[in-house]
Amino acid sequence: MGPAAFRPLPRHGFVHARLVPLGPVPGAWLVSGSMRAYRKSDAARIAQVALELATTQPELVYRNPEKIEQAWAQMRADRAAFVEFFCADELVLPGAEAAERLGAFYRHRQEAALARQPARRRARNLAGVDMPAFEFPPELADADTVGIIYDETDGLNFYTEYGMLRDLFADPALAADKRYADVLRGYLNSGTVAPLPFRRLAAARPDTVDAVFRKILRQPNFTWAEHGEALMRRRKPWYYEHEPRPDISVLGARLSELLRR
Repeated sequence: MGPAAFRPLPRHGFVHARLVPLGPVPGAWLVSGSMRAYRKSDAARIAQVALELATTQPELVYRNPEKIEQAWAQMRADRAAFVEFFCADELVLPGAEAAERLGAFYRHRQEAALARQPARRRARNLAGVDMPAFEFPPELADADTVGIIYDETDGLNFYTEYGMLRDLFADPALAADKRYADVLRGYLNSGTVAPLPFRRLAAARPDTVDAVFRKILRQPNFTWAEHGEALMRRRKPWYYEHEPRPDISVLGARLSELLRR
């Protein structure tokens, strides 16, 4: 159809369509199926939908290799700021305090970002820095302890009752207490907890890690150095099915502009 297919579309508006790459021709794309057009006045609604897609399905954004590199760089900067603010990349806090402390960190980040912007470029409708930045789900908010680890590869992660897990690795005798054993078994059986906390605790407690797993798994010959990675691959196969990805979604300049409006 050529350019004629685009003539009925509103000027400066938006289009929802499916683009298919033409493999043999570099840089050539085919519009497949129907197109749905939106006027310029729909910008706020379109931007919000695009934002929700970018944050809930970051794999769509990461189809662009440049966005992956930008996200890694942004995550490294965010982690460095986290370490500077808390003087560590791993925290164990009461559940009621964890969200508050994390909110204080991101308010600090927002204030610093606003201070770097000229006043004329600041959006008029920004949420105030006093607004809560984080609201934990009940299982975290009500936990006696919450572990917060900002890893250079796995990003920012939250773990319920992480304090009990750290105590267990500090004193393997606690494995006889069902409460502590159940926490470790829950981490092992979880479909969302990656190998990160196990690797962290094994590195921090090389003198006790074998004793803990031997008691919990009832495998007297278990050693983390020899069997740890195989254990993780059996219990966490989903983690190894894809390359590591940054846990930050990078927005394009155009989308950021529309959201600021």
